[in-house]
Amino acid sequence: MEKTDLKKVHRAEYAPKNRSWELIDVPPAQYLMIDGAGDPNTSPLYKTAVEALYSVSYAIKFLSKAEQRDFVVMPLEGLWHAADYGVFTRAEKDSFRWTMMIRQPEWIGQEELQEGIDKAAKKCEFPDIRLATLSEGLCAQVLHIGSYDEEAPLLAQLHDEWMPERGLKFNGLHHEIYLSDPRRVGPERLKTVLRQPVSEYSPT
Repeated sequence: MEKTDLKKVHRAEYAPKNRSWELIDVPPAQYLMIDGAGDPNTSPLYKTAVEALYSVSYAIKFLSKAEQRDFVVMPLEGLWHAADYGVFTRAEKDSFRWTMMIRQPEWIGQEELQEGIDKAAKKCEFPDIRLATLSEGLCAQVLHIGSYDEEAPLLAQLHDEWMPERGLKFNGLHHEIYLSDPRRVGPERLKTVLRQPVSEYSPT
């Protein structure tokens, strides 16, 4: 049975080699999503959300495999926002609002989601989880290697220099893709894709 690996299908989105900002066109994709707020290092909801996403994703995978459609469970991703975007460059994590998510193949629908929830619910409790499509389009993207706390200078460069120099404005939520498992990789070796949907300024 062939196993679908969306990281390989969408290599430009998950294996960027450039460590400076570049533009990329990102097609719509569907995800399992859970919303929350607060510092991800201390929020009990954040830990619960991540555990739930993986539990349901693996439940869906095994259900799909039984139907002869196997796939690789994708890495954790997150959308981050706040009333003041400056909290990201200042690393004020208590003010973060987030949507944690794991990408799903296009053949997974609401029926598969509910079956996955029913199966995963036997092992853990979790908050509201949904299957939704994320449409980002034109994005600025970069590969960051290092600890999460060291992202701030890259984001400041994007906000204060890179986007203004190119006449770009925000057009969606800050997006991070966690390619490394922090339980197995030291902070200095963590690989994270940083992505920001953008659009050109419209003439006034």
